[in-house]
Amino acid sequence: MYLDGDGTPWVRGRTVAKDPTPRTPLVLDLMAQDPAPSLYLARPCYAIEELPPACTPDFWTYARYGSEVVASMRAALARVIEDEDVDEILLIGYSGGGTLAMLLAPGLAQVRGVVTVAGNLDIDAWAVHHGYSRLTGSLNPIDSPPLPPDIFQVHYVGGRDRNVPPQLVVSAADRQVAARVEIVPEFDHVCCWTRDWSRILTGLEASL
Repeated sequence: MYLDGDGTPWVRGRTVAKDPTPRTPLVLDLMAQDPAPSLYLARPCYAIEELPPACTPDFWTYARYGSEVVASMRAALARVIEDEDVDEILLIGYSGGGTLAMLLAPGLAQVRGVVTVAGNLDIDAWAVHHGYSRLTGSLNPIDSPPLPPDIFQVHYVGGRDRNVPPQLVVSAADRQVAARVEIVPEFDHVCCWTRDWSRILTGLEASL
């Protein structure tokens, strides 16, 4: 199950976007290289041509990882699990999708692993690091109990990532029971995950 980043919550960091859908969905490029059966799971209010009245900007700004968002995505996954008779799931989340992967994992018995790519695992530490307002209305993965050791975890982060710096990922992962952090020195937040994803998948398969 692939989960994309936050897309465009704000325009130039000031004005709330009318449509938060990622303009260049990096996760679709990753998913296209994955030979395993896979699904792109969009967030509530994303990837919709005309937003319904219930889609208020909170769902892609301050409450982008809120309980309603998590519950909606978990319900969608549960339907897929039932309809397709799925036994095992690997959640793969990029950037803010990694945040949601960590929040979704505890509520689904079929989850066998969580993989994050440039994932924001501590949204409060991230906000402090950048001097941003905290995401009030959102759940922070670091405030939840550690995932059980039988859920495989690996967190990839670029050594040159200025959006989600490696030290934030390492600090958050240290609170988990069985998490591994892979720092790719020459990568940043965007480059060069798409280029090397096939190689990364090969390593993941060996680990699993």
